[in-house]
Amino acid sequence: MGFRMGIVGMPNVGKSTLFNALTRTAEAQAANFPFCTIEPNVGEVAVPDSRLDKLAGIAGSKQIIPTRMTFVDIAGLVKGASKGEGLGNQFLSNIRECDAIAHVLRCFEDDDVTHVDGRVDPVADAETIETELMLSDLESIERRLQNLVRKVRGGDKEAVQQERLLKEAQAALESGRPARVVEVSEDDAKAWRMLQLLTTKPVLYVCNVGESEAATGNAQSARVAEMAAGQGAATVVISAQIEEEIAQLDAEEAAEFLSELGLDEAGLDRLIHAGYALLGLQTYFTVGPKEARAWTIPVGTLAPQAAGVIHGDFERGFIRSETIAYDDFVALGGENGAKDAGKMRVEGKSYEVKDGDVLHFLFNA
Repeated sequence: MGFRMGIVGMPNVGKSTLFNALTRTAEAQAANFPFCTIEPNVGEVAVPDSRLDKLAGIAGSKQIIPTRMTFVDIAGLVKGASKGEGLGNQFLSNIRECDAIAHVLRCFEDDDVTHVDGRVDPVADAETIETELMLSDLESIERRLQNLVRKVRGGDKEAVQQERLLKEAQAALESGRPARVVEVSEDDAKAWRMLQLLTTKPVLYVCNVGESEAATGNAQSARVAEMAAGQGAATVVISAQIEEEIAQLDAEEAAEFLSELGLDEAGLDRLIHAGYALLGLQTYFTVGPKEARAWTIPVGTLAPQAAGVIHGDFERGFIRSETIAYDDFVALGGENGAKDAGKMRVEGKSYEVKDGDVLHFLFNA
């Protein structure tokens, strides 16, 4: 099951540097001029989870396979992007294909790195990007409403629902608020997602600070945190410069380097975990002598649908799942110990999978 997070921001805020470190590649060209990223670079990143290593050790698994997220490095947006300024609408469409947005904001001072507007103001940058996404959504809504007129007059139920939702989004946008503030009923949830409006995407603000400020943040990142709190959004403080250096080190060297900087973990790990939480995702595990593997599912997923992430046949022929909570698996020394202690549960089609569950599915082929 693929989840995509778009990395967006103004030119020269450190997006491509962050992407390079995030994916441990040099696929995204990081250069000191606007629009150095022309095509969106895509990288898959393992979601760090110490539980998986623990489970593999207990089960003697030969292979460890973490779950993954996809990050998309999208070109720097500028004021007027919704009207084609900079590299314009091409990149707004790249955002539309993502599940969430990691909005990188420049919170560092460096005279050697130019800013497209000649100043460092992350809150103003955030407002610029949000405005462009809102303007793009308004233009898209107006066009779609015109195309729906004939179907609505004909009584097409789907068109009537789309028109109502589009008008609710339009009202929010015209009042200066993103479409994500619209409260959507469960009956409308699927149709709402199908609209693919840019400002319905959940947003994570990534404050890119200088190396000496990575552990504590600075006045600029504090301003961003205040803004995010007012929106009910999350923030992560990170130094793209540090992350780029860490990406070149082995695990032991990276841990020592982080310790010297007063950091418990890499900023990238915090970014990935924050993105995971932002999208409402959780992990379950399958464990055996051959492999220990993590699987990504949305919170609230039922057992048959969780099985379907492995293979469609598992969902179609689902019978039951043998379930062990992570803590029980670890405390009791694995599957056999959990069975002997009565901690393996048999769950049916209505079971809502919990984060950390160790599952074995039984199904009809």
